[in-house]
Amino acid sequence: MAALMIQGCGSDVGKSVLVAGLCRLFTNRGIIVRPFKSQNMSNNAAVTSGGGEIGRAQALQAQACRTRPTVDMNPVLLKPQSDVGAQLIVRGKMSGTFDASAHGRDKRALLDVAVESYRRLAQEAQLMIVEGAGSPAETNLRKNDIANMGFAQAVGLPVVLVGDINRGHVIASLVGAHAVLDAADRAMIRGFIVNKFRGNPRLFDDGVQRIVDHTGWPSIGVVPWLEGASRLPSEDGMQLENINAPHAAGSRVKIAVPQLSRIANFDDFDPLRAEPEIELVFVPPGRALPRDAALIVIPGTKSTIADMEFMRSQGWDLDVLSHVRHGGRVLGICGGYQMLGRSISDPDGIEGTPRTVAGLGLLDVETVMTGDKTLREVSGVLMGARFAGYEMHVGSTTGAGVSRPFLRFSDGSIDGAISADGRVTGCYVHGLFGATEARAALVSAIGAAPSQDDHAARVDAALDEIAGELERCLDIPALAAMAGL
Repeated sequence: MAALMIQGCGSDVGKSVLVAGLCRLFTNRGIIVRPFKSQNMSNNAAVTSGGGEIGRAQALQAQACRTRPTVDMNPVLLKPQSDVGAQLIVRGKMSGTFDASAHGRDKRALLDVAVESYRRLAQEAQLMIVEGAGSPAETNLRKNDIANMGFAQAVGLPVVLVGDINRGHVIASLVGAHAVLDAADRAMIRGFIVNKFRGNPRLFDDGVQRIVDHTGWPSIGVVPWLEGASRLPSEDGMQLENINAPHAAGSRVKIAVPQLSRIANFDDFDPLRAEPEIELVFVPPGRALPRDAALIVIPGTKSTIADMEFMRSQGWDLDVLSHVRHGGRVLGICGGYQMLGRSISDPDGIEGTPRTVAGLGLLDVETVMTGDKTLREVSGVLMGARFAGYEMHVGSTTGAGVSRPFLRFSDGSIDGAISADGRVTGCYVHGLFGATEARAALVSAIGAAPSQDDHAARVDAALDEIAGELERCLDIPALAAMAGL
């Protein structure tokens, strides 16, 4: 069984996209490929068909392989819920919390889990493409590492190291990694890729040669800025810094999304960015929600109570209430739905200190956090239109408001609530905007003419586009030889 690991000189250097592109490239050649990442840290997650959760990037990479995602593709997932702690997901199921002060300790058992998942997944593959996390040059974390060289050594993976030229100092990043890695880890690296180059890559020929001279590693190629990557779902919150792309002037209907401190699954909104009559605006901390928005969507969050308090600290609660008083519409998704109710209670300290806080009071419901986590794929009808999505939440929401449900599932059950005047709605389901029919109904309700864009097909076409670009700019025969194909 052939295998290759893609590691990076840091976070957000493009590892996830490169792995997805390579997965599609080799899949298009008729090879059975499976993606893998031993440990991920992200609040953007996906639900597997078996009712587990994994990082959004691994679900995308599974799509690139034209296969269904499984929990073995990302056996350890950390979902940050505070500045010092994260929810620990092991093989798709919640397994307690992970304190930052314990980071790097007691990871042997997690490495064993990762290796077992990798070997099980490898049984169905001809090629495994593995993604690292962060950077192997963070040598202070090496002793208990399970995401980079610790995992590569455990299963004997050849490594390709990726540097991001867009952020600068790419020569220093790659040469510096060579300098700080110990001899055994350094020997695992069989080549390097320079990623996100803008312009004529031949202009960097001298830079590539300098990296080769200093490290002895061969260059696998220089990857240009991949425009298709903007059509793929984002996993890392770092992408939110530049998510508000400029748009042509004209009459557009504005949808505003407050950028919560623990925002989760914000890829929910990707399909709206392609709507020609919609201006989607993520509002960063320190700015008021726009008064001219037709719709405010309160997104999912990894910590509902903490982000309810964050909303108040930003004054966004007052902005939302004013928006509703002036006839605006509000939609809450998952944690955002919980915030729209009268109160949110956490008697058992699921999210932290046990407490109860007031919600926005726009829906006649109350939420109590529970220890069980709902993870499932769902489908049904919204405003007369079909939808498909998934639930991923803790907490149970009850009250008079649920007698006016927002969604009806295919099995006859209901979800969510609608205010008496119909302008405030909420539900637990993620992915509503991904279904063409449901998105059209939601967009039409705020006065915009919807497109008939098939979001899933759009993502799939972007994967093919990226695979084609990698075919042109990388030494694919060299990569295949390194992997053992």
